[in-house]
Amino acid sequence: MDKDWKVELANFFEELRILRTSKQESLKDFDQFCEFVVEPAFESLEDELIQYGIKSKIIKIKGKSIAFQINFGKSSISNFKYIIYLPKGSLNLRVKLKLRGRRTKKSEAKEEEVDFMEGIDPDDILDLDKEEIILDVIKKYRNFIYKSEAVME
Repeated sequence: MDKDWKVELANFFEELRILRTSKQESLKDFDQFCEFVVEPAFESLEDELIQYGIKSKIIKIKGKSIAFQINFGKSSISNFKYIIYLPKGSLNLRVKLKLRGRRTKKSEAKEEEVDFMEGIDPDDILDLDKEEIILDVIKKYRNFIYKSEAVME
């Protein structure tokens, strides 16, 4: 029942190679997803929000996250942020979503982490299109604003 230590060592290095390759592929897939799907979605939404007198901006950190910030009207103060990020060391495209918002310009921002696009399997992330991303941002923003408006002073 003795195990061959050379086989064990070879297996370990092969598993380590597979692990590192998976992490690199996930990072590459995330960057492509951000560049070809999310960023164009955010740009379209940014253009549309101008018609409503609302400033917004896209914040990218390559290999880590991409965020869409919606400000209070024409102000530079953030009202709502939709942040898609890849958790450190991810072996697949199981991206996460942080929502950060403040009710008033002077209130403190609150953040919550939620599932990104509930029901979407990591293998299906790259199949999403920009319209699906836009609709999810609108849904999350609308829910945030409705909750904020419902709060009594």
